[in-house]
Amino acid sequence: MNVTASDDVEVVTSEGGAVPAGHKVAVRPVRAGSPVRKFGHVIGYATADIAVGEHVHSHNLAFGDHTGEPAAADAAPAWTDGLPTGVPTTFRGIRRPDGRVATRNVIAVASTVNCSATVCQRIASTIERAGLLDAWDGVDAVVPITHTTGCGLAVEGPDMDQLRRTLAGYAGHVNVAGLVVVALGCEMNQISAFLDAADLPAHLPVERLAIQEVGGTRATVEAGVAAVERLAAAIGPVEREDIGVDELVLGLNCGGSDGWSSLTANPALGVASDLLVAHGGTSVLAETPEIYGAEDLLLGRAEPATADRLRAIIARWEREIAAAGETLDNNPSPGNKAGGITTILEKSLGAVSKAGHAPLAAVYEYAQRIDTPGLGFMDTPGYDPVSVTGLIAGGANVVVFTTGRGSALGSQLVPVIKVATNTPLFERMRDDMDLNAGDVVDAGVPLADKGRELYELIVATASGRRTASEELGYGSQEFIPWMKGPTY
Repeated sequence: MNVTASDDVEVVTSEGGAVPAGHKVAVRPVRAGSPVRKFGHVIGYATADIAVGEHVHSHNLAFGDHTGEPAAADAAPAWTDGLPTGVPTTFRGIRRPDGRVATRNVIAVASTVNCSATVCQRIASTIERAGLLDAWDGVDAVVPITHTTGCGLAVEGPDMDQLRRTLAGYAGHVNVAGLVVVALGCEMNQISAFLDAADLPAHLPVERLAIQEVGGTRATVEAGVAAVERLAAAIGPVEREDIGVDELVLGLNCGGSDGWSSLTANPALGVASDLLVAHGGTSVLAETPEIYGAEDLLLGRAEPATADRLRAIIARWEREIAAAGETLDNNPSPGNKAGGITTILEKSLGAVSKAGHAPLAAVYEYAQRIDTPGLGFMDTPGYDPVSVTGLIAGGANVVVFTTGRGSALGSQLVPVIKVATNTPLFERMRDDMDLNAGDVVDAGVPLADKGRELYELIVATASGRRTASEELGYGSQEFIPWMKGPTY
């Protein structure tokens, strides 16, 4: 197998063509102990001498230290240079009374505690089986928002605060037109305390139920269905209108990454993100463990105070991981490694490319309200559903999720666009994917063109086009708040 290196030198692999697709080969000799670079960044250190053409992976490459600070750079072109022109600058959105703009119109059924989760799920499934949604013009979905906590944690403390902030971010999300909150009755996360702390929009109609007060499971399911019917009648028809893309809040996420992620889907998403920011919109990257090793690419385009906030978050992760006796290099999963990613330092290079080249304008804590136009970063774990939960709770009204291995994830509350990094995955899982970025490699499609295509898909989806995950019914199990404290 022949490989063309960056300096146009032809390399013949020493394995005689046995290197898996998406994996790395050496284009220069590397001595044991020396750094191995990809895209100019250190992705690890050679654990043995590596010859030109040799397969580079876990057997001869290991994680190691990195500086994390941006190096001095020559003057670069403006970040908007080369972006496609003539793209749509409006979408068909739903303007709320408080001025915010929705991309979907849903009724949410939220549990205060895991003990009421089954009732919330049954309320939604009863409505679906009865076909009631078909008769409600303008209601896109009835969405159960359930979780595994709400009790067994301190009534006051960081985990309760984070649960309530995340749950309130969903319950009061701009896409929610009506809300039913279902409690058990005796839990730590009391319904009154939650609603008092939630700061829900004044125009949002809210119905509340407690299983122990209503009279048990069956009675509460019946009462919940009736409550949803009342809300649907009150909401009535909803009209979409032309609204500027500056009202879009785009969540950037990836999962099941592979060796193609950094070459196709992720940089294409970076182009789409830059297009949105260039037109006044907001785009937010997440997954702190998956910028580790490439944080310099964000720090180098942030104002000092913003850069310091990001440094503080990374330092906190380093302390907490070290205290647990772990390493951030545990992040690449077996699937990531099978797809050609060797270390977290390498994975992060691809992950950061989702954020394009716009200046970093804001840094948010988990599920914190997103309130600054431009590119932002949110502190979340790398675990896909927990990370996407934080972005949606913060206010993302559309999400793009890239995958090279085929992650199964979606949301009924906010549309999640799935982008395949390679064509075989797209063909194998067509029901799950909205866009193929594999043709960047297969057919030589320029990244700018693929980024434009993805941007236009984002606009169409925000205007009401349903995603693959919406058609498949994803979203009833994917609300997973980030909990870090003790369980009592």
